[in-house]
Amino acid sequence: MPGQQVPEAPRADEPPAHDSRTREEPTPHTTREPATGAPAARPARAAAAWPAVPLLAALALWGYAVRHTDVSALDDYGLVGALHPTFWVGLAVLTAGFWFTVRDPRRRSRWPLAHVLGLLVMERATQALLYPTPLYAWAWKHDAVVDHLLTSGGLQDADRLGDMAVYDQWPGFFAAQAALVRLLGVDNAAMYMAWWPLVSSVLLLLPLLLIYRTFTTDRRLIWTAVWLFCVANWVGQDYFSPQSVAFALHLGVLAVVLRRYSSRTSGPSGPSASSGSDGPKGLDGPDGRGGVRQGQAVWAVLLSLLVVAVVVSHQLTPGMLVVTLLALALTRRHRDWLPLVTTVVIFLAWCLTAALPFLSAAMPDMIRSVGDVGANVETGYGTTPTGAGAVATSWAARLLSGSVLLLALAGVLRQRVLRRRAFPLLLLAAAPLPMFVASSYGSEMIFRVLMFMLPGAAFFAAAALLPRVRASAAEAADAADAAARNAERPSGPSRRRFALPSFSPPSPPRLRYGAWLAPLVLLAGTLAFVPSYSGKDRINYFPPREVALVQRLFDQAPDGSLVVAANRNYPLAYEQYWRVDHYWFLDDDRRHVDEIVRDPAGVLARDMAAVDAPARAYFLLTQGQTANSEMNGQLNEAQLRHVRESVAGSPRFERVAENSAGVLYVLKPAS
Repeated sequence: MPGQQVPEAPRADEPPAHDSRTREEPTPHTTREPATGAPAARPARAAAAWPAVPLLAALALWGYAVRHTDVSALDDYGLVGALHPTFWVGLAVLTAGFWFTVRDPRRRSRWPLAHVLGLLVMERATQALLYPTPLYAWAWKHDAVVDHLLTSGGLQDADRLGDMAVYDQWPGFFAAQAALVRLLGVDNAAMYMAWWPLVSSVLLLLPLLLIYRTFTTDRRLIWTAVWLFCVANWVGQDYFSPQSVAFALHLGVLAVVLRRYSSRTSGPSGPSASSGSDGPKGLDGPDGRGGVRQGQAVWAVLLSLLVVAVVVSHQLTPGMLVVTLLALALTRRHRDWLPLVTTVVIFLAWCLTAALPFLSAAMPDMIRSVGDVGANVETGYGTTPTGAGAVATSWAARLLSGSVLLLALAGVLRQRVLRRRAFPLLLLAAAPLPMFVASSYGSEMIFRVLMFMLPGAAFFAAAALLPRVRASAAEAADAADAAARNAERPSGPSRRRFALPSFSPPSPPRLRYGAWLAPLVLLAGTLAFVPSYSGKDRINYFPPREVALVQRLFDQAPDGSLVVAANRNYPLAYEQYWRVDHYWFLDDDRRHVDEIVRDPAGVLARDMAAVDAPARAYFLLTQGQTANSEMNGQLNEAQLRHVRESVAGSPRFERVAENSAGVLYVLKPAS
């Protein structure tokens, strides 16, 4: 009705007024002045600051654990077996502080945010502080691409298709990193890439909060979902990689679409927030249509920029984004085809131009894998966890992801309000599943699907851990509009009317065993993250001696040289890849691997003999290769020792360098 004012929606960090209150906690009492006349400000400030106590205690315990953890001799359990016990105590204290802080209606959102940041520091910064060199062979590989871009001013031409072509034709991440290296004035990206997991994880917080605030103003639900997302995101794609940035951009696109491309008001900042009767006046008259069109143009430009950044940086993420936007566009609430069409057009334009050489070569294999779900999800040779430690950490990761998915299902069944109001988040969780049909993505598709499902799954998993959640601001506005319409109807015969769901304040909680179940589940997930994320650090960590050994190789290798190694799990594995070739014999078919095991020196010398002078052929075996081979079901320690001893005893090889982390040989020129 004209002139009718809709009650203002409650803020996310404040309880709704009177009849909208749905928190389980009792209403806090107002602080009164003592009878003696002493001011009450000091006790109030002390009560408001108590969440700092568990946060600071947890960080102190974490700092003590970092100082007293020795990573010089990691076992098959990775960092789990090396961590000082105070680390686990600190995680427990932090989780307890977060749980009781987020459920207290008197606490502002800054305290849950502080606890989440503390969690990310403990999760992602521990390795950066403990290890003197960056983790992950793939991170070193990406550093080599950035270094090539810095030294040569460009990447390889399209006619040099090979192992690095996928980076040459999706250069967005590497170009940005090269610019960052120049801006920071450092020698290379290796100077900061150890801290990239923490940085990339913090980048995810803003789009996550925007997405979750679109569907609820209940800060308990919002921050518990963010916490679950952080502890369940063990897949490890937060390292120095294009995927880490592309995933953040992917969530940014979804945040824009969910908040600005909706047919109905989705929340405090939904489409109607800027187009209502009280909004700013536009250039076309008092109805503000010109201003609305200008706002839509701005958001369309922002959306296009985000999509372009995704498309030029990564191969898989644009496909995931298209599938998700298609699922959203099929719903009535988000039936705006502009985001989907924009993404498809930009994606196809890049694939048919810059990425066409790579796609032309890879298309036959991609077509053969379509529809082969079994092959797309199975693990192949060299990717099967072997040994007690590898199997235990693998099962910890599976149980963590499985528990979050089961909790999400429970949240969907239990929270009736969210099934309707947050249905788009259900689509976000389900949309990546068809990608199993598309490709195996190098036996990694199952991990990528889990990661892209997580934003939606974490939201409903958090709902399963909470009592009845509050409706979103949009639902409160809908209820107010319905109440106004009912009040305007003429009185008539008494009839039964449809009643909207009531959100009356629940009674104060009673002590019962069920009240402790949710925090215990949250704590179990938080602790399970560590073995899931860091349980394979024996594979991923390269000590300084190993780095020095490989660096010595590339310092002396002439152009056109060949490096032969068991696998690619060593630092600087792709160093100077534009002038030095590589051959990893465990990537070959099993029959040839068996030949090498039977006669290592003879077969390897034959494989390496095609290198023409002045180029040289090198054989490199390091502890990183050995750990990867043992823990992933390739060759065991005895077989690798046999290979090393055979090469050492052959007159056709000459030892160049050796230390505790590995050995380097060169093939002598034929007489």
